[in-house]
Amino acid sequence: MNNHEIDYRIIGEEMQCVEIELDPQEAVIAEPGGLMFMNDDIEMRTIFGDGSQKDSGFFNKVFSAGKRVLTGESLFMTVYVNQGYKKSHCTFASPYPGKIIPMDLSEMGGTIICQKDAFLCAAQGVEVGIAFQKRLGVGFFGGEGFIMQKLVGDGMAFVHAGGTIVERTLQPGERIKVDTGCLVALSKEVDYNIEFVGGIRNTFFGGEGVFFATLTGPGKVWIQSLPFSRLAERVIASTPKMGGKSKGEGSILGGLGNLLDGDNSF
Repeated sequence: MNNHEIDYRIIGEEMQCVEIELDPQEAVIAEPGGLMFMNDDIEMRTIFGDGSQKDSGFFNKVFSAGKRVLTGESLFMTVYVNQGYKKSHCTFASPYPGKIIPMDLSEMGGTIICQKDAFLCAAQGVEVGIAFQKRLGVGFFGGEGFIMQKLVGDGMAFVHAGGTIVERTLQPGERIKVDTGCLVALSKEVDYNIEFVGGIRNTFFGGEGVFFATLTGPGKVWIQSLPFSRLAERVIASTPKMGGKSKGEGSILGGLGNLLDGDNSF
């Protein structure tokens, strides 16, 4: 294997974290800010680029860092190395309610395509790159844009997504339709396209938008029940207007108080 071999344990249900066990001199890479806690003999290093061991030379590092910027990530990654003489641990936390998905890239053809911001951490040597959508329709209407993250290597990688995660193994020619935004990740063999919902009433009043994402096997796909964008919309919709006060929470009238003063946004 080219990547470090690591052991792990996922802790929790709704706000999960993943505990990584490192042998001496083993390392794990993660996005800046993802650390929850670590043992004293773990050394943290900030590096320029995507954390893979293949990058050598200044221009290769600039190129790998540039790819990360296109996915909305930082120019830098953090490496955590066990500098002790026995096994040690570091733990990384989920950024919002959902599930952490462990992925053994060696069992998935060495490549997984996932939504932007999904990557949490991985064994050192895993390359965190980009995957361009070649179809214009998918880029504009697929819900993930033209650029997605691509994880390449033969080690363990950990991806995070919102809500409950459903993993499906598609047979050759088997196709499913997915609400745009609910797609988390797919193996490289899966054909990713879009399809018009169809029907005026479906389009305007069906609540599913104008397009479905279509996924055709063979391969594996991971689907989330609560995309972060949907969660953010609900939070914003329930937030009191600028300059106003929330009269419902903690009061006897509750939502009725908002109705009486003309604020019926509850």
